[in-house]
Amino acid sequence: MGHKPNPARPAVLRQWAVAFGAPPPPFLSVLFMQQALDYEAQCKRAGGLPAPTRRALAQIAEGKTIATVPLNAAKLGTHYVREWNGRTYQVAVVHGGFEMDGRMWPSLSAIAKHITGTTWSGPRFFGLTKVQSVAA
Repeated sequence: MGHKPNPARPAVLRQWAVAFGAPPPPFLSVLFMQQALDYEAQCKRAGGLPAPTRRALAQIAEGKTIATVPLNAAKLGTHYVREWNGRTYQVAVVHGGFEMDGRMWPSLSAIAKHITGTTWSGPRFFGLTKVQSVAA
């Protein structure tokens, strides 16, 4: 018997092109493409991976070894405190991200944006990185 084409394949190919802006690589299974599309939809709803994780994965994909990629993972139970406009904010590192005021957040940057209303580097906002000055 010959191979029968999957009737769902054309629909999944169209969904892939819409979601990713290009056709999929050849030979991907329908099941794999459906799972990738489900993950993409989840990322759009929930924000995807935290920025430090995305950067680490990109460096690994470029050929760096895992041992040489800084993951900057905060230890569970760590607390960060920041005063902003007269209010003190406390953030706890918990499984799955960060907690502030009883709400879960995917990153410190998301929290900093919530607090300030503008885009900030979360680690910089909470004083975890050094600001380098430029000599004139």
